[in-house]
Amino acid sequence: MPEHYDLIAIGAGSGGLSVVERAAAHGARCAVVEAGRLGGTCVNRGCVPKKIMWYAAQFAHALHDARGYGFSISVEDFDWAALVERRERYIAGINSWYRNYLADAEVDLIEGKARFLEAHVLQVGRRRLEADHVVVATGSRAQVPEVPGAELGITSDGFFELEALPRRVAVVGAGYIAAELVGVLHALGSEVSLFLRGEQLLRRFDGMLRDGLMEAMLDQGIDLFPGTRVDHVELQPDGRRTLVCGHGHVTEDLDAVIWATGRRPHTEGLGLEAVGIETGPGGEIVTDRYQNTNVAGIYAVGDVTGGVQLTPVAIAAARRLADRLFGGQPQRHLDYEWIPTVVFSHPPLGTVGLSETEARERHGPAVKVYQTRFVSMYHALTERKPRTAMKLVCVGPRERVVGCHLIGPGVDEMLQGFAVALRMGATKRDLDDTVAIHPTSAEELVTMR
Repeated sequence: MPEHYDLIAIGAGSGGLSVVERAAAHGARCAVVEAGRLGGTCVNRGCVPKKIMWYAAQFAHALHDARGYGFSISVEDFDWAALVERRERYIAGINSWYRNYLADAEVDLIEGKARFLEAHVLQVGRRRLEADHVVVATGSRAQVPEVPGAELGITSDGFFELEALPRRVAVVGAGYIAAELVGVLHALGSEVSLFLRGEQLLRRFDGMLRDGLMEAMLDQGIDLFPGTRVDHVELQPDGRRTLVCGHGHVTEDLDAVIWATGRRPHTEGLGLEAVGIETGPGGEIVTDRYQNTNVAGIYAVGDVTGGVQLTPVAIAAARRLADRLFGGQPQRHLDYEWIPTVVFSHPPLGTVGLSETEARERHGPAVKVYQTRFVSMYHALTERKPRTAMKLVCVGPRERVVGCHLIGPGVDEMLQGFAVALRMGATKRDLDDTVAIHPTSAEELVTMR
């Protein structure tokens, strides 16, 4: 007979761990199935190691900036291997913490790959598991373009496996991952080129942010190649790579080519077809706003749904699902409209709500925009003079703020509170009536005219 649970999550990443923890808190008997390290992409190959590398890059900038404040600093060679060793030790600690977290929550961890046999029956190795509710939270995996020699490049996963800082590197892509890796590598000493298939980075973001980040990259000395299609990659006799693009553009002597060309929902091998679970054209599991699939009692959360690929989104959707199933809250679900996000580029950028273009498409002439651009006080004495830019998108006679877009030092930390305000319906007058904290960059958002 199969082992029976109230709920089983497939995948011990942010979504899977959150749904079993919350369901167990409501009294449900739960298990989570995972074939790899606990924590999923975020902990092992995403948010956590990425942010550590971002901090390292910030230190590199700060050491340079210190001269402007009177410090005479001699910096020894940067030790990539030491940084990686400490980063991986930190991640291993999180992996161990999750084991205790599951044990304390009385959630069973079942190690292995899960496959559907029937709608509510899973095979994991030699074990057969049954659950009233099954949540698919298997995340996504990095895509590699179908071009000759693509295997000579690496994805973001491979970036975190690099044993040495590449001297010369090409990054191919135009999204979060491309923007973040380019900034880290350049700050730590690599010669970096970024190849964009289209004309812009981060095409879904407000134009002010896209233009501001590309301008900052050019000022830093990063080579940008917009409107460039990769044709193939060649291996040189000395082991380096050559990137060959359309229109005859060739980049030689590359220590690494990094593919940052998107991610694909990880649904292979789950046996979804055996139970008739509907998937979309990109392999994503189709759900409604309550995370229901088309098969009763089977749900999906996080990147595997093909929606907003952010760790806090997976966590929020998973917890609300558990509240609905076991917490007596039948209408509980995640509202995907007011989701703030930060790109940890250099400089960082943050956004919540509608871009100016989206607002004008939706509200037409009722839109009014306020914006400002300045050099933050931190850079008053430094050689570097990156510009901070801010934009508020407002709608209607009350000027309700429907979009907030920021780029510059510190915006990653200041956005969270403004996201709360926008979700609560803040107007431009509400911001104007808020006393500013001086001197800060954040005060510009409540003093903008």
